[in-house]
Amino acid sequence: MVRSLRFFTCLLWCVVALPGVVAQPSEALLEALQGFRTEGPKGWAFTQTSRSTEFSRVETFDPLRPAHLQWSLLMENDRPPSAGTLESYREQQTRRTGGNTAPNVKEQLIMDTATLRASEDDRELWHFQLKPGGSDDRSAEHMDTVITLHVPTGTIERVELANFEPFSPVFGVKVETARTIIEYSLPTDDRPSLLQNIAVTIRGRAFFIKSLDSDMTVTYSNYEYMGKDPVDS
Repeated sequence: MVRSLRFFTCLLWCVVALPGVVAQPSEALLEALQGFRTEGPKGWAFTQTSRSTEFSRVETFDPLRPAHLQWSLLMENDRPPSAGTLESYREQQTRRTGGNTAPNVKEQLIMDTATLRASEDDRELWHFQLKPGGSDDRSAEHMDTVITLHVPTGTIERVELANFEPFSPVFGVKVETARTIIEYSLPTDDRPSLLQNIAVTIRGRAFFIKSLDSDMTVTYSNYEYMGKDPVDS
């Protein structure tokens, strides 16, 4: 499963709602970004289901267990894992930390590029250019993002990143399309906004021969807070 991709996304309806108004980010957006964690709040156990055209996996995450035991494999390719698969999985966990499978989007926003794309139905759509997430990031300059803010609750409901031009992240690789949609629930009285879905689309080729085309979805369910105050976690 792709874990270290810098996720990319954008929906066409975001760019037609308004021509786009360059503006300072609203106070509501700045406040929402201040406490925003792409992977959601800490302290929650959950089930993670990953699926592509060639692969599927169901795992659980428990934040109270030791780091190398926090993830457990339930299903692999729609069947219980074999003993060999479980052994390989356990070995992989020594190199896997925490429940974070999403990028740190807010650190890559170039704030003075903020553009209000739409404001309707209690939601604001904000467009940003991106800065590299590290010295080896060769993708960000070809990407931008649209953040959907649910104004009444001050919740970032959707993060959409996508390339606006083809790019080559490494020698011999040409990416035509890189798109990711990350969606969150709205908060309720007894729980905060939680990560719900990630959808990744890649279209490209390696050395003009090998296709890199891939579609993957990751869904999150069965959330359970492993502490005392889920809203303030």
